[in-house]
Amino acid sequence: QTIISKTYKRDRSPCGPSRVLHVRKVPIEVSEAEVISLGIPFGKVTNLLMLKGKNQAFIEMASEEAAITMVNYYTTATPHVRNQPVYIQYSNHRELKTDNLPNQGRTQAALQAVNAVHSGNMTHSASASDSSMMPGQSPVLRIIVENLFYPVSLEVLHQIFSKFGTVLKIITFTKNNQFQALLQYADPMNAHHAKVTLDGQNIYNACCTLRIEFSKLTSLNVKYNNDKSRDFTRLDLPSGDGQPTLDPGMTAAFGAPGIISSPYAGAAGFAPAVGFPQAAGLSMQAMPGALGPLTIPTSAVAGRMAIHGMAPTALHSVLLVSNLNPDSISPHGLFILFGVYGDVQRVKILFNKKENALVQMADATQAQLAMSHLNGQRLHGRVIRVTISKHQTVQLPREGQEDQGLTKDFSGSPLHRFKKPGSKNFQNIFPPSATLHLSNIPPSIADDMLKDLFSSAGYKVKAFKFFQKDRKMALIQLGSVEEAIQALIDLHNHDLGENHHLRVSFSKSTI
Repeated sequence: QTIISKTYKRDRSPCGPSRVLHVRKVPIEVSEAEVISLGIPFGKVTNLLMLKGKNQAFIEMASEEAAITMVNYYTTATPHVRNQPVYIQYSNHRELKTDNLPNQGRTQAALQAVNAVHSGNMTHSASASDSSMMPGQSPVLRIIVENLFYPVSLEVLHQIFSKFGTVLKIITFTKNNQFQALLQYADPMNAHHAKVTLDGQNIYNACCTLRIEFSKLTSLNVKYNNDKSRDFTRLDLPSGDGQPTLDPGMTAAFGAPGIISSPYAGAAGFAPAVGFPQAAGLSMQAMPGALGPLTIPTSAVAGRMAIHGMAPTALHSVLLVSNLNPDSISPHGLFILFGVYGDVQRVKILFNKKENALVQMADATQAQLAMSHLNGQRLHGRVIRVTISKHQTVQLPREGQEDQGLTKDFSGSPLHRFKKPGSKNFQNIFPPSATLHLSNIPPSIADDMLKDLFSSAGYKVKAFKFFQKDRKMALIQLGSVEEAIQALIDLHNHDLGENHHLRVSFSKSTI
């Protein structure tokens, strides 16, 4: 037990970064999986030591960067486990040596299970006892909200469920006096992550409990875009007849003291909730029992949910990107990278502080998506932070104002990926990965030419293959995720001749 006794006397100065993190005030009844879930949004968890009697635990992350990102995040948003705040700091241990400790078998099993679910690499050969971990085949979830003390809008559902992947369609309705919704993801794996994490969670304090199951439907047919149904891939749908309003009883509920408060009372309740691909529900809890800082929509307070088409454009669609490498960054580079997740309107690198930039997306949903996929990624050797900015728009420099080309307007760019409603690009939004998807390749181009294009630009090509059915597309695997991010910025829209410009995006497959 010596490993514990010398840990954190109160008067000791905190240690420098380490990939081992010390967690205090852990509730006694907490499972290994719940503690591991604190680390999952930031990267792979490689080991765990639970000290039940001392209400403490040690989490070992795969890399020091992941640990640093995790500590930085949790210093601003205290994580809650079982509605209790827990405290995380660096340990003075460089790694955990737990091979000979009792219970280590159970810990390893929990590590494998949680890491597998979150990396999406669930093998279909799991035994019957693991069946609860197996993804359902349907990308459609059926959601019932119990204890509906406050109205839950389609916007709020979209905000919560977007953390687990691209939400394509939502239909809300009342059945058996219960508020219900059907929600379709681009990928069944996203539906699985969302179900595992959110089933049984409360949206607001002590009320609005989510009950989630897989739907028998595999696709939804949405006819109207209004506050009851929405197809996010088709902005051209009509809004149908008249906007329904909230019943008076619901409106009265807003006179009660708000259980949810947020500095951002956006019209659609878009708060700067943390976004991570497949974030664990536990880490989202910025307040006990709630799924992060959701606001009660101000439009609902007025007694009507008037949302026409998408959320209003100006609504927190500007991102603040920090810890950039000022020597390597350019507005064009940020435009290309953030353009993977939405249509970038404007980019401004801050004149006096070039580590920071503002990126304005077409709408709040795209901003949320870009934040969830790019926060914590490495760019030009630095781990970048992406948060929602308090600015509503990015101002262009006034006539004659010195700017050094740091502000650029991209609103008319031909490179926007999401202009066409129903475009396939909506279904192919994935987190950054070392494997890139290449398309728009002319027939004369052989694999060596493409491999040379990447290697001569300084990238290490580990594998390459054309799609069998369609030689206009290929996958290329590079040395690391950071390299792939860089290569996408450099080579997206590269002129391959014959009037073909290379299209580059992140792939969910590996070669």
